[in-house]
Amino acid sequence: MSLPDTIAPALSGALTARGYNTLTAVQNAVLAPETLASDLLVSAQTGSGKTVAFGLAMANTILEDELRFGDAGAPLAMIIAPTRELALQVRRELEWLYADTGARIASCVGGMDIRTERRALERGSHIVVGTPRRLRDHITRNALDMSQLRAIVLDEADEMLDMGFREDLEFILGEAPEDRRTLMFSATVPKPIAQLAKRFQNNALRITVQSETSQHADIDYVAMPVPPHERDHAIINTLLYYDSQNSIIFCSTREAVKHMASRLSNRGFAVVALSGELSQAERNNALQAMRDGRARVCVATDVAARGIDLPNLDLVIHADLPTNPDTLLHRSGRTGRAGRKGTCVLVVPFSRRRSAERLLHMAKLDAQTVPAPSIAAVQAKTNERILNAEVFNQPVEEEYQELLKALAERYTPEQIASAFLNREVASYPAAEEVSDAPVHPVGGKKPRSDRFEKGDRYERGERRERGEPGERFDRNARFDGVWFSVSAGRKHRADPKWLLPLICKAGDVSKRDVGSIKIFDNETRFEIAASKADEFRQSVAERGTGEKSLVIRTAVAGAGGDAAARESRGSFKPRSDKFKEGGFRDGHKSDKPRDFSRGDDFKKDGFKKGGKKPEDGGYSKKRRGE
Repeated sequence: MSLPDTIAPALSGALTARGYNTLTAVQNAVLAPETLASDLLVSAQTGSGKTVAFGLAMANTILEDELRFGDAGAPLAMIIAPTRELALQVRRELEWLYADTGARIASCVGGMDIRTERRALERGSHIVVGTPRRLRDHITRNALDMSQLRAIVLDEADEMLDMGFREDLEFILGEAPEDRRTLMFSATVPKPIAQLAKRFQNNALRITVQSETSQHADIDYVAMPVPPHERDHAIINTLLYYDSQNSIIFCSTREAVKHMASRLSNRGFAVVALSGELSQAERNNALQAMRDGRARVCVATDVAARGIDLPNLDLVIHADLPTNPDTLLHRSGRTGRAGRKGTCVLVVPFSRRRSAERLLHMAKLDAQTVPAPSIAAVQAKTNERILNAEVFNQPVEEEYQELLKALAERYTPEQIASAFLNREVASYPAAEEVSDAPVHPVGGKKPRSDRFEKGDRYERGERRERGEPGERFDRNARFDGVWFSVSAGRKHRADPKWLLPLICKAGDVSKRDVGSIKIFDNETRFEIAASKADEFRQSVAERGTGEKSLVIRTAVAGAGGDAAARESRGSFKPRSDKFKEGGFRDGHKSDKPRDFSRGDDFKKDGFKKGGKKPEDGGYSKKRRGE
């Protein structure tokens, strides 16, 4: 299929050299004859080829049928993008697209030397690309001449409004000549975008490239329900299972990004972190590491990842669920670009299943529910990759022929294969244990039991391997553990129902690694299995508890009351004022610590049926120090 004849002749050669035989839907739409001189409001998803689309759309306006630009002076076109990365990416795309036209393209973005940018503007440019506030800064300093503008493009307009750039955009558009063309590109067209278009565009043509029901058709959405304390393990196994050339993990906060990046780095992954606190040089170095293969995993916040375009990004993981459907679409749009398939995994804590369902419903997306990949599933996938490795199909280089012959004479084929396997398997981080709890469907679809087929299926084992029905792990059984304390006690309405998940998540342990839990007035003491104590201590030191007012420390012993010098932390806010099963009503006082056994069959009096009461410890009726 030939390219449309409405493409500016000066750009046809660049497209052909780049391998363009056909155009994407959005590129064809903006080149329709009726659009060539009109303002446009284009609704197109991230990754649909819209950068080339607006480059083609504005070409006839700024070149005016000429093959090359004349001398550079005041810019003829301006592209406004929400982030530095996107603006610089747009510049790179336009440089090859306009390579044969002699175009001089300047960039004006935050984080770069403003004096260098000003000198570039003084030398003259045909096209300027920038972020809203830096462009406004140059305009107010009279460094950027707007008088010759023939076209203005707003790329990802909805993102710019979400980031608080409305006032800057209105200022820039107000400074531009009234007879310029205005092209707005946006993944969504909410009311604020429509209002902006009505105010600053002239009878704009509305183009919707892709119907909402087919958006992100090249992305396979997966919902992965997990126990909250196993989230990190599930993410590690997911990275190993898919083994994508590039992956991105989204977290909700800077601290979460730091924790996740540190965790993955400690496990042997080549990882970079992107958050708002990084300098521009640090961000550039991180992105370059992803592009040249030195890193394969990027952990980022939503704001830090806006506008980045990483090559061969096949996997997006939502470590923290997005807060709205637009964010879900923008995050997921990092993959599945320009016809390339991608996978988007939503890690769903059991307690957030309904939230995930609402999110998918509002985004008009459907997700397949699967369990987290088990160690067996990861190993089977690794074996499959090794068996199908391209290296086996490559001819032996001449310089290695002698060495190959020497190896064959000295070792058996099994020894050579074993050495290869040992080195190959050692290059992968180890998979993590995940529980075999059944998963409930998220988003209305039934879980696919065949997601990991045969050897790479999530293995649960035979009934006799998992224990007989009703078998429980008795908390009253002898438990060889190390004692720790957390700074929440009876006065803070401490309860195992929320303490146990908090302990497991902070220390990266399972419920079976936690022994007795004894609640005193100002603190709670608990046992951790001796084999897990060092790992628990290190994990707590890295990530904390997630609650500013809660601190976990090593305790001397499980018996005994609160240390006299340790005061109750008044800033701790109770989760609930209501009566909780296994606890006490408000106002009830007790002189003894509450000792909870290792079982799930708690009674309302707070003790396991048939279990012995707490041994000596806690406070007597006359408290210490009174």
